[in-house]
Amino acid sequence: MKRNGILFGLLITAFFGCKTTQSVSHQPTEPPLLTSGPAWAALWQQQSGEYKALCFQAYQLATWRLDQYLQTKSDKPLAVVTDIDETVLDNSPYSVHQALAGKGYDPVSWKEWTAKAIADTVPGAPAFFKYAASKGVQVFYITNREEAEREATLQNLRKYNFPFADDQHLMLKTTTSGKEPRRQQVLQQFDIVMLFGDNLSDFNEIFDKKPFEERNSNALNKASLFGSKYIVLPNPMYGDWEGAIYNFQYKLSPQQKDSIMKRSMKNY
Repeated sequence: MKRNGILFGLLITAFFGCKTTQSVSHQPTEPPLLTSGPAWAALWQQQSGEYKALCFQAYQLATWRLDQYLQTKSDKPLAVVTDIDETVLDNSPYSVHQALAGKGYDPVSWKEWTAKAIADTVPGAPAFFKYAASKGVQVFYITNREEAEREATLQNLRKYNFPFADDQHLMLKTTTSGKEPRRQQVLQQFDIVMLFGDNLSDFNEIFDKKPFEERNSNALNKASLFGSKYIVLPNPMYGDWEGAIYNFQYKLSPQQKDSIMKRSMKNY
């Protein structure tokens, strides 16, 4: 009996020991923002009516503003300048693909995605730019896609009959991600009446690679231009707003970036 009692005690200890080990191993952990965040944002972009409403609102406002600009005289032909990604083309499937694989953005996988030339359009974009072209306004696509992506990008734009989808009007990234030199190039021959983008750097060089406090301050200083000359499209998946939080130190590890981002969030 004594031997059986000892054996029973060992079994009880082992049983509860296993339960303890299991409970420890299943402790909830904080999800990494760099993968779970873009996935959640992409889901909103793909499925919410609110996202579509915001895009239609932006482009309907742009149509109204363009009609006003067309009534004024200019010494140069009129043009509008637009970004591509998350402004006219929707790349949310890429964010989903990477997030479900536990990964973030990387240049190789991004080029694999753009080479497919299957990105859908941002709601309202095709109608607006076709309308602008019908009024004699030229459209320039200033994007930080690279030269290797030129043909696939043009193919994707032409799939939806975007106007001016040609080499002359597609201005890709060359030596710098800053878009001001390319905007100045357009300004040599055209009067840019509106700019479209999902990133503040799509509008003005004062937003290029600035800390988030300065970016936010500059946005307040330029408040009168938003909805007037600057038309902003929603993009919570990625952008300079994220890089500014960790001071554009892209070589930090995902864990380091996550830690900085979580410290930047307001909680109670």
